Amino acid sequence: MKEIPLFPYDIFTPDAVRNARAVDDEVREFAPAVRLHDGTVMIARHEHVTSGLLDWKSFSSASRPWHDPNSPRPEILLTDDPPRHTQVRKVVQDALSPRALERTKAVFEAAAQEFVDELRAREGEAVDAVGEITQAYIFRVLPDVLGLPQEGRHHMHGFSQMVWATMGPPGELFDEAMAHDFSAVIEWLGTACDRDAIDPEGIGAEIFRAADRGQVTMDEAKLLLQTILSAGADTTYLTMANAIRAWALFPDQYAKLRANPKLLRNAFDESLRWDSPSRMAGRIATCDVQIDDLVVPAGTRCGLMFAAANRDPRYWAEPERYDIERDNKHSLGWGYGVHGCVGRTLAQTEASAFLGTLVREVAGFEIAGDYEPWMTTVGHGPMKQPVRLRFG
Repeated sequence: MKEIPLFPYDIFTPDAVRNARAVDDEVREFAPAVRLHDGTVMIARHEHVTSGLLDWKSFSSASRPWHDPNSPRPEILLTDDPPRHTQVRKVVQDALSPRALERTKAVFEAAAQEFVDELRAREGEAVDAVGEITQAYIFRVLPDVLGLPQEGRHHMHGFSQMVWATMGPPGELFDEAMAHDFSAVIEWLGTACDRDAIDPEGIGAEIFRAADRGQVTMDEAKLLLQTILSAGADTTYLTMANAIRAWALFPDQYAKLRANPKLLRNAFDESLRWDSPSRMAGRIATCDVQIDDLVVPAGTRCGLMFAAANRDPRYWAEPERYDIERDNKHSLGWGYGVHGCVGRTLAQTEASAFLGTLVREVAGFEIAGDYEPWMTTVGHGPMKQPVRLRFG
């Protein structure tokens, strides 16, 4: 067996994050597994990332790279293995089941129509696909569905930054993020997600009713509500913004989608594969794990690289092409295995309502300015992408 090769540079510097797609692809092509300067091992090929995500006993979530138990972000689910993970996950699954979300469809759809009607007045203008479209929609409607109070919702953006900016390793971007005063965000989270503050008819109240049944503690219920608030927002609005970006870059695919709107869910899944909003998932090897002719030693902290695996030419034909008819059954955009995205149904409900309304109302999109990346080490996607909308 050969020694895992050292990757020649830091993949988390500002320059590397600005060019994350190319950097992550370089990691994938360098070797089946690579070692970073801090000893973390990155695994980026589709075959190996898939098997790593499925094998939670060998790749445990209990001690991820760069994990700080004192982090200000909610710490639950991502840092558990079965059986505890299974018990806690069921609480969220029940609260976000298709049946439970059925009654929220009308709320999402009405808000989507209202929002797109507002956009119609800006036809032909350069509009930011993130801050003025997808993020704005999610931040408007998701807290309503969860039952959060109106006061303090402007902290949603700060919450996104707090969660994702503190996931990666120490360095320039991490230090820059930690220099921000998150105290107001943390105070808002603490009060807005209190049981007494939320609407008893909202999804959040279901989490607390699980605590009444003894499935989780009251403190854990509050953490789970905060986790859903993050998971239902950030990756969803980034993926929807990427969908809009893809529709502008691949107008033939958008025309095909408008002709057959039943392809919308697959178009959303393809956006998730084409430019995944999370670069990686963190794990720790609990035993020696063989990756081709390399061995990851027990005790090694690892990154399983979703985004690079979702563009692996060993698995995907023309991976850089956005194709709404692609078979995405084995895309890793939703994760895989026991830690597969527990909020998938919620995200799909949000996307079906909003993107479905856009597809029905907007005849075409065009790029109207430069893409600006989200400058966090692990979260990935556009923080700004100006587009023009043509209605009809």
